[in-house]
Amino acid sequence: MNWMLEPALATGEELPELTLLTTLLGGPGDKTQPPEEETLSQAPESEEDQKKALERSMYVLSELVETEKMYVDDLGQIVEGYMATMAAQGVPENLRGRDRIVFGNIQQIYEWHRDYFLQELQRCLKDPDWLAQLFIKHERRLHMYVVYCQNKPKSEHVVSEFGDSYFEELRQQLGHRLQLNDLLIKPVQRIMKYQLLLKDFLKYYSRAGMDTEELEQAVEVMCFVPKRCNDMMTLGRLRGFEGNLTAQGKLLGQDTFWVTEPEAGGLLSSRARERRVFLFEQIIIFSEALGGGVRGGTQPGYVHKSSIKVSCLGLEGNLQGDPCRFALTSRGPEGGIQRYVLQTADPAVSQAWIKQVAQILESQRDFLNALQSPIEYQRRESQTNSLGRPGGPGVGSPGRIRPGDRAQVSTHTPINGSLPSLLLFPKGQVARVPLSLDTQASSDIPQAPHDSPPVPPIPNAPPCQARLAKLDEDEL
Repeated sequence: MNWMLEPALATGEELPELTLLTTLLGGPGDKTQPPEEETLSQAPESEEDQKKALERSMYVLSELVETEKMYVDDLGQIVEGYMATMAAQGVPENLRGRDRIVFGNIQQIYEWHRDYFLQELQRCLKDPDWLAQLFIKHERRLHMYVVYCQNKPKSEHVVSEFGDSYFEELRQQLGHRLQLNDLLIKPVQRIMKYQLLLKDFLKYYSRAGMDTEELEQAVEVMCFVPKRCNDMMTLGRLRGFEGNLTAQGKLLGQDTFWVTEPEAGGLLSSRARERRVFLFEQIIIFSEALGGGVRGGTQPGYVHKSSIKVSCLGLEGNLQGDPCRFALTSRGPEGGIQRYVLQTADPAVSQAWIKQVAQILESQRDFLNALQSPIEYQRRESQTNSLGRPGGPGVGSPGRIRPGDRAQVSTHTPINGSLPSLLLFPKGQVARVPLSLDTQASSDIPQAPHDSPPVPPIPNAPPCQARLAKLDEDEL
């Protein structure tokens, strides 16, 4: 499951699954594996154990610095090798104007690591406590990897056209061992490896009895940034969507379902089809996997099949009492309803989707209520916030969505955000849930299309996501 969750560092929780990035970590020198689940807070048995743990943490730190030197050398082969040679000698006519797509912003990444970040990591060998601050301080700067990964599928497409001819001739001319594709994947591998090394360092540093509060924040940052990178590469492989993806708000989740789709006349198809489904703030997109990716990559592409605007969206949870099945409905301009039945083998996936969609519809309903009677809405909100929200844990409780959480969605009455009542609902009637998945600051919420009510700003966003959310989507 690929939700844009705030990475958790609680005991026993693993790093978020990164489908694309982990499959790209197969190169030499990239054999670090995520550490086994252990209780970080468990005190060492003796002073000798603390000493050994500290030595191991320094070993991990040394590995981080040494692999950083190798990484800078690899990037140098691209910038000072391929890019410099192409600038001096010129490029083939049919490649002109497309050579920038090949390399994206890799020169910016190279120069920052070469001129600044490598030296700062070397400083950490003498001052290990600086390591956490280094990653926290430069969280915004690391957004350049998100930009790079968004361009990566386009780069792969261009390189696939010239990989056996022009770029191979350049490789031989430069005397490089690795092909261009192998070098261009290095930033993707590196942004993933940071979190693995930091998690190892955190494990041993904690055993040594050191303060790890800031280190936990650093690991959180370096779990979240690769997740954004992963989503950008996936979206870069989506074809056939005629709208502007960046205008659809944040990507909140993506998963593969067996989907029974409506056919002509609105009737459901007789058989389910495998679909990759993307949930944005403003739209849900159904796509079909095309199989293997372009040359040099193993990732599939996706082609757009259909979509539902959130302004027309309805939800039916736990169909026929089955926690693995739910339905999404779309209201047409003339009032007709199209129904998509989604099913997965993992009930945790279905329940997470039910809960998230219910949150979106709840927020949309609250927004329309506020438009209808803003003074009354503000009064009720202030009363609720001062007295505390009714109800116990569950959908109505703020915080992260976990795979095991079950949304409080009626199995009988559909939730239809396309037909909201403009009356103010009593607060006890529908649980109000803040959007916890990749929410944005209020100033950066994309403007919705004219026929789609925008999603209102959500308070209490997770700190890591809120900081990255301040980044202007236009940078992508």
